[in-house]
Amino acid sequence: MLLTPEVLTINILNLLFFIFASIAFYYSVKIVLKYDFNATTTLQYNLEKQSYLVAIIIKFIFYIKVLLFIFFIFTLDNISTILPGAMCGAGVVNATEYGNYLLILKIINLYIFAYWLVLNNEDMKSEKQIYLKLKFKVYIFAYFLLLLEIGLESIMFFSIDTKSVVDCCGAIFSTTDGTYMARLLNINPIVLLSSFYAVFTFIIIAYIMKNRYLFSLMNLLFTIIALISLIAFFGTYIYELPTHHCPFCLLQKDYNYAGYFLYIFLFIGTFYGIVLGVIPFTKEEENAKYKVSLLFTTLYVVLVSYYPLFYYIKNGVWL
Repeated sequence: MLLTPEVLTINILNLLFFIFASIAFYYSVKIVLKYDFNATTTLQYNLEKQSYLVAIIIKFIFYIKVLLFIFFIFTLDNISTILPGAMCGAGVVNATEYGNYLLILKIINLYIFAYWLVLNNEDMKSEKQIYLKLKFKVYIFAYFLLLLEIGLESIMFFSIDTKSVVDCCGAIFSTTDGTYMARLLNINPIVLLSSFYAVFTFIIIAYIMKNRYLFSLMNLLFTIIALISLIAFFGTYIYELPTHHCPFCLLQKDYNYAGYFLYIFLFIGTFYGIVLGVIPFTKEEENAKYKVSLLFTTLYVVLVSYYPLFYYIKNGVWL
């Protein structure tokens, strides 16, 4: 069992999340089943007051969970220093059979929790609270994902053996071992880069057209392609090493913590782009979210494009 100060902090917070999230879940089910905006009974009045308090609890949990994702990544990086063979967070994730599932689930939850926060914000602006039942239905679904995340996280940390040698990121992200990751890393760079810049171009076109559904779809697609291209191509220029494909080493001091900027830009840009397709905003709010999304997505594209261009200008060759 692994018990560092960071892991202990996460475990304590997870216990608090479980308690308060379960209370919120109970009242959310009650509100979804019994709330009626048009009714004037004492029950409806009580449910309306409860909905406000429950929304505050959920908002508090989800805000912390979104911010805690960065702390989780930081924790993985710290743990790598005490695991034999691990050079970064990648070794910690792969130290157990649960790590990869947990990381994927955390990324999915990051978008879902942030979506709930935006949905709740829009609901609180409406006098009729048009999203009240919807936001609690979304929370009921998110609650089970939260429980699954807490369970997987606890099991993963509990299962880590600090005496066992784990694979380093060079072995995990090898292009020669025949795994699904190797197949992704061996995608033709021309195909990969063409897809990357083509989808970004479609995002710009959707922005000009103000087609929120196309904009949302392209941002969803861009999230996937951006991560693959970062690992398979752009990351190698950040490391200036054609065989280094690790998405975790980007977060280290040796590379100026570039990964934090890249991942934050990518998340903010794609999240606000995706959310435009699932929540109808006022014209003013919609335009603001278009601009925020395009700004951060463009910052991401400019930053990842800088590294190969700078490398070519400096050395006169590509990797």
